[in-house]
Amino acid sequence: MTRARTRQITKAVIPAAGLGTRFLPATKATPKEMLPVVDKPAIQYVVEEAAAAGLTDVLMITGRNKRPLEDHFDRAYELEEQLIRKGDQVKLDRVRASSELATMHYVRQGDPKGLGHAVLCAEPHVADQPFAVLLGDDLIDPRDPLLAKMIDVQRELGGSVVALIEVEPSQAHLYGCAAVKPAEWHGSLGADDEIVRITDLVEKPAPGEAPSSYAVIGRYVLDPSVFEVLHTTKPGVNGEIQLTDALRVLAQRTPGRGGPVHGVIFTGRRYDTGDRGDYLRAIVRLACEREDLGPEFRDWLRHFVADGELDLLAGDE
Repeated sequence: MTRARTRQITKAVIPAAGLGTRFLPATKATPKEMLPVVDKPAIQYVVEEAAAAGLTDVLMITGRNKRPLEDHFDRAYELEEQLIRKGDQVKLDRVRASSELATMHYVRQGDPKGLGHAVLCAEPHVADQPFAVLLGDDLIDPRDPLLAKMIDVQRELGGSVVALIEVEPSQAHLYGCAAVKPAEWHGSLGADDEIVRITDLVEKPAPGEAPSSYAVIGRYVLDPSVFEVLHTTKPGVNGEIQLTDALRVLAQRTPGRGGPVHGVIFTGRRYDTGDRGDYLRAIVRLACEREDLGPEFRDWLRHFVADGELDLLAGDE
C-alpha cells in the first residue's frame, strides 16, 4: 500500500497495432487510429486524455503501416512555415497542438498476438512503475475525467484498476466481464457505488455465462507485476494473449504481490469508435457539441428530420 502511494504515475501505453479490418477499405492504407472524428484523428483524443491526466510520457505500440501515427505527433515544419506566411494563426495552433501534448515514444509489436502481448512490449519502457493503458476505440469525454479518477484509486488502494460500464446481458459476450464485490475501503475516493473490488474476470464470455453485467472498457491503470504474469500467460480467446487473463491472476493476489484489482464504474460520456455505426454516432454527437460547428450542424439535422428525409430513406429499405 505504501509503495503504491509514493510512486507517481507518469507513463501511458497506447496499443495501436491493430489492422482495423472492420473499416476496410478505408484502413487499407490508413491506420484506423488516424480516421477523423470530426476534424481530429481518433488517436489524438486519446493522447489528449492521457496528457490531461498528467501522463506526459506516452509509449505507442505500433505495427507495419503505422508511420502516419508518428508523423501526426511530430512537427510539420513545411506546413507550419506555410501557415506562418499566410498569417493563419488558428490553423497553425491546431497543427502544432498534437506535437506539444506529450513526449512520444514508439515500439513495434511485430506479431499481432493480442492486447496482453502488446502491453508486454511496453515492459522495457515502463520497467517497475505503475502505468496506464488507453485503448483507442474508446474515447472518453474530457468533461468526465475517468483516467484521473482511476489514477487516484490506484494511488490509494494499490494494485491495478480497470474501468467498468454496465451493459445489457445480450452485449456481455463482446467484452471482458468482471465479477465484483464492494471494495473494503474508499477513503476520500468517492461514493460507495463508484469503486468495486474485482474477484474474477472472463474474456468474452459465452451467452449466459457472464459473471455480472459489468464490462471492462479500454482504460487500465496497472501495477508493473502484470508483466511477470503476462510472461507466463497462455493464449486464450481467439488464440491471443489476453490482458484480461493476466488481471484475473492479479485479482487473487495480495497487495504485496501485485494485487488486488479494483474497478471504477463509469457512467459518463463515452464514444465508441470501434464499430462503424458507433463511429458515425460519435461524430454526430461531438459535432453537435462543438461551438464552431454545432449551431449550424444541429439546425441542419433538425431540418433533415423535419423534412421527412429519414422516412424517405427508410422507405428504400
